[in-house]
Amino acid sequence: MSLSPYAPIIGLFALAAAFSLFSVAAARFAGPRRYNKAKLEAYECGIEPSPQPVGGGRFPIKFYLTAMLFIVFDIEIIFLYPWAVSFDALPIFGFVEMVLFIVAVFVAYAYVWRRGGLDWD
Repeated sequence: MSLSPYAPIIGLFALAAAFSLFSVAAARFAGPRRYNKAKLEAYECGIEPSPQPVGGGRFPIKFYLTAMLFIVFDIEIIFLYPWAVSFDALPIFGFVEMVLFIVAVFVAYAYVWRRGGLDWD
């Protein structure tokens, strides 16, 4: 097996890694080192930071549900790309299957919407 078709991709990854390492090293050596109390504190949009418990604050479950919904719908939409690329090669069966898939996605979306999963109250 020849690796010559992968040489440009490997070269691009090596170039990106070298640039990122060089940028971090150059910033560490060339950047100013004047630390003070204000620079070491957390910045929260210009307001005074509120005290947090030692283990970190608790987030409402709504954050996690929203993230999970985003991931689920994002992954479902990714399945549309290969179908769109090979649409000409698929017979009517491929079209019917994708219509059923899209219907299932919209049913799930309507269910989440109806249950209030998209409300940010």
